[in-house]
Amino acid sequence: MPGIHLTDGRYLAWREWGAPDGRPVIYCPGAGMTGLLPFGQAEAGDLGLRIIAVDRPGLGHSSADPGKSLDSWTHDVAQLVDQLGLGAVLTLGFSQGAPFALALAAGGLADAVAIVSGQDELALPELTCQLPDPVAAMVRRAAQAPRALEAEIAATATPGWLWQMIETFSGPADRAFYAAEGFAPLYRAALDEGFRQGAAGYARDTVLAMAPWSFRAEALGCPVGLWFGLADTSPVHSPDFGATLAARLPAAHLTQLAGEGSAILWTRAGEILGALARAA
Repeated sequence: MPGIHLTDGRYLAWREWGAPDGRPVIYCPGAGMTGLLPFGQAEAGDLGLRIIAVDRPGLGHSSADPGKSLDSWTHDVAQLVDQLGLGAVLTLGFSQGAPFALALAAGGLADAVAIVSGQDELALPELTCQLPDPVAAMVRRAAQAPRALEAEIAATATPGWLWQMIETFSGPADRAFYAAEGFAPLYRAALDEGFRQGAAGYARDTVLAMAPWSFRAEALGCPVGLWFGLADTSPVHSPDFGATLAARLPAAHLTQLAGEGSAILWTRAGEILGALARAA
């Protein structure tokens, strides 16, 4: 699969689909996943968008980075953008990929961002208090004892465990969509590929996403489209379906969809990609 060698010798891998010479969209997949599971292939091509799904360090085929941070991730992607001659890009983050997509905008790489069923900055007190107790406890540990939490997750997490978590915490509509015969094997394959080096990459991502972010959402000047299904029952996505995040972002547009869940990345791909293309 395609990739580049970074200045420190690490390898950064990606998959892509859509228009080969189209406007680039850096896609940040969800927890523990790679871009093996695409979305909106036909729509991206029709809109002239080139989706580049980057494996975060330690996931899939990208080299591990024990010191990975939101800032180092931005530096890695900046090298990819430079080596491929992409110029300014768009970004899209799904679920746990949300803070990684926003970090690229904070680093000046993105003209516009789409966040779909995204994880919010759960460490904010006004959001932590809305979380179930076990999740709130993890958020506090991510801030107070990040290395201990990271080691615990790395020692226990597997792709099968993560798949079971996704199924358990999904609402009925999402559960039926994710478990469908034509979808579940692809989702599970994307998780298996994400964990091909073990669980350390996922563990690091989880702690980074749950801890206080290294950038201020209030300082992001580019347009950010927020997409949430109001039937999304995941306890680690935005507890208020993006309302607090939209208020923090200077140029946010919040879309909340009644009766739909986190699967809107696939069921609403045309609308999401179209709005992202028009925002820049």
